[in-house]
Amino acid sequence: MNRKKLINYIKENYNVEPECLWIKYPNYIVFRHKSNSKWFVAIMDVLDIKLSNNGSGDIVDIINLKVMPNLTGSLRLKKGVYPAYHMNKEHWVSISLSSEFDDRELKSLIAESYNLTQ
Repeated sequence: MNRKKLINYIKENYNVEPECLWIKYPNYIVFRHKSNSKWFVAIMDVLDIKLSNNGSGDIVDIINLKVMPNLTGSLRLKKGVYPAYHMNKEHWVSISLSSEFDDRELKSLIAESYNLTQ
């Protein structure tokens, strides 16, 4: 799923608006719960070498999601899933939006992140 579709999906399904918290990084956005202001999604564009030693130096869009700690290891075995960029690596993962990660699974992980951060 590309960035634009992903943002629209989250806005429509969770009734939240993206927030840009850093002037220096206008492409870094977060989605928060209205009730407690906790993030459940962060979408950023980063150099792929910050995610993996095998990166080419290209900028890629990623989504950070909170997951159950017992799932982080198995998720990271999938193509396009990495330890979370700038988040707790035990509880969060980064998924490259340029990978062929399954859209249904991505939507399920967004729902899980939403529930885990309530």
